[in-house]
Amino acid sequence: MTHFAHLAQRLFNTPLAIHPRKAEIAIGALAERLGIASMVRMDGSVIKPGAWFDDDDDFTARRDARADPGYDVLNGVAVISVIGTTVQRLGSLRPYSGMTGYDGIRQAFLTAHDDPEVKAIACVYDSGGGEVAGCADLSDTMLEMRGNKPCWSILSENAYSAAYWLASTADRVIVPRTGGTGSIGVICMHVDWSEALAKAGLKVTFITPDWAERKADGHSEIPLSAEALAHFRAEIEAMGDIFADAVARARGLSTDQVKAMKAGTFMGAAGVTAGLADAVMAPEQAFAALLAETA
Repeated sequence: MTHFAHLAQRLFNTPLAIHPRKAEIAIGALAERLGIASMVRMDGSVIKPGAWFDDDDDFTARRDARADPGYDVLNGVAVISVIGTTVQRLGSLRPYSGMTGYDGIRQAFLTAHDDPEVKAIACVYDSGGGEVAGCADLSDTMLEMRGNKPCWSILSENAYSAAYWLASTADRVIVPRTGGTGSIGVICMHVDWSEALAKAGLKVTFITPDWAERKADGHSEIPLSAEALAHFRAEIEAMGDIFADAVARARGLSTDQVKAMKAGTFMGAAGVTAGLADAVMAPEQAFAALLAETA
């Protein structure tokens, strides 16, 4: 329950860099606990309960943090997994309960760079993205380390949005034929409960000092004002610019080229054509190629 609450407070009223499909899955997993009986897409189609779960929700046991560096070393290559929804702080060095924390990625990445047994790093991604908070700083850290040791981003299927933000920092990005890259953009969901509360006979009043009238901006219990919407939109625009600039810098593209993608996604070779990936290979082929390069 602690981890469901942890994820819920990071889904609503906070900027996200996440693929829409992954957002559906994450919200669906919380549906019963949030009192959601059904979900409907913007086109009116109903999301079936069976589609509310995906295979990155593996509830693996935590490893002993004192003995676990957060990665496995195979023939001199450190393998760091980024699986499921990415969040700022998870308190685990490895993916846990369908999430991967930026705190764990940072620790594992820096440790691997300092590990004398590690000749190269393979960051293995299968993630639709997640939280914006913490992603930009981690991306900068990973990009600054480029050139220290060979680092490849190997997609075991997808690296979308925040996951691609991180994957783009590697020397090479390798995507499988059916895998995906892209979804470069930021989104924020605001939930307005005011009508539902009124129908339930409840009225919520926020009391603030006269000079702090914006303190209640964004609260779900009241409608979003035009001023609050403009403020949040400006923040989202700024975060989107940071994201686009980071990918452009990492991939040798212009910011305008990145923005022209309009947060679209690219399957397999289309990602190579767009400049978001370097080659199309199955994950095991990509890993073998990295081993050959570092032999």
